[in-house]
Amino acid sequence: MKISSNFDSGNINVIDAKAPGNIRLSINKDYNSDFYQWFHFRLTGAKDQLCALNIENADGAAYTGGWEDYQAVASYDHENWFRVSTVYKDGTLTIQHVPETDSVYFAYFAPYSYDRHQELVSSAAMQDHVRLDVIGETCDGRDLDLLTIGEEGEEKKKIWIIARQHPGESMAEWLVEGLLGRLLDNDDALSRELLNKCVFYVMPNVNPDGSIRGHLRCNAKGQNLNRDWDNPDPAISPEIYHLKNKMDEKGLDLCLDVHGDEALPYNFIACFEGIPDLNQYNLDTAYMFGRELEKSNPDFQNEVGYGKSAPGTANPGMSTNQIAQRFDAVAMTLEMPFKDTADTPYPETGWSPERSIKLGYNCLDALSAITDRL
Repeated sequence: MKISSNFDSGNINVIDAKAPGNIRLSINKDYNSDFYQWFHFRLTGAKDQLCALNIENADGAAYTGGWEDYQAVASYDHENWFRVSTVYKDGTLTIQHVPETDSVYFAYFAPYSYDRHQELVSSAAMQDHVRLDVIGETCDGRDLDLLTIGEEGEEKKKIWIIARQHPGESMAEWLVEGLLGRLLDNDDALSRELLNKCVFYVMPNVNPDGSIRGHLRCNAKGQNLNRDWDNPDPAISPEIYHLKNKMDEKGLDLCLDVHGDEALPYNFIACFEGIPDLNQYNLDTAYMFGRELEKSNPDFQNEVGYGKSAPGTANPGMSTNQIAQRFDAVAMTLEMPFKDTADTPYPETGWSPERSIKLGYNCLDALSAITDRL
């Protein structure tokens, strides 16, 4: 029996793996940070044995509320993921499973691999109305990929879609895959109409270094990128430095920043109520987006979410606040759960890549409903 994590987005530390019924593990922190919660590893050689995998440092994770009612995901082929019995008690997260084969993967959420990311942007770039630009490099020297979809022009509304500032929130890139799949469908009438009015700038993975390293929230230097938007340092947050400069260059009317939330079992948006120069029209437009998305997708709701910041108290280091203020624009953070949705549960898979993809598809319905307000 062996446990390994030396692969793309792998993260686990093995304390003791001699007995299947008491495998002792811990999660490694993000580099140069105290954040941790993401795990992803493979168990081999335990077919047909009841395995108890005990993550003993779960009580020190970034969001311990995320363990309540949480079920880990598992896969035999690294493609199809299902939920497995998971219990959080006395500071330990225990995953129990009887593997059907000699190779099974466990993860905090279904990973979105760097290979799949490269396939996503390369296949999109094959279309005539799509351009792929590398706007800079990460700390580890990886490309920062930006897709421009549609013809640019002064009359076009400029829509930005960004995801995975927090690399462990892999559901964000699954959502972008769904959004791109529909937007690039030449037979989809709504997408054609959107591209007549808008140009889309899409960055499916803002933090590829953190994704590959198996981080929860940070890049290769240990920076939480979604706190660095006020004055990003190109030496330690090149991802935001280059992205923000490109937004300044191209302009922006709306930005959807896609994330995942560890604790809340809901899909929702967070806005920019606390920025210094609040434009109520822009805020109403963001709220309208949420209402329209709720109409088109049964897994989305607007009742439960984050508390609203008091006027003038917004953190300018967060993308949605910085962008709404800087561009006098509509900016939204879309959050998805790591767990299942409380109102529309699907116990076999919980929240999943497939449901994330569908939500991305329906984001275009909501965008279409508000485009004329931008």
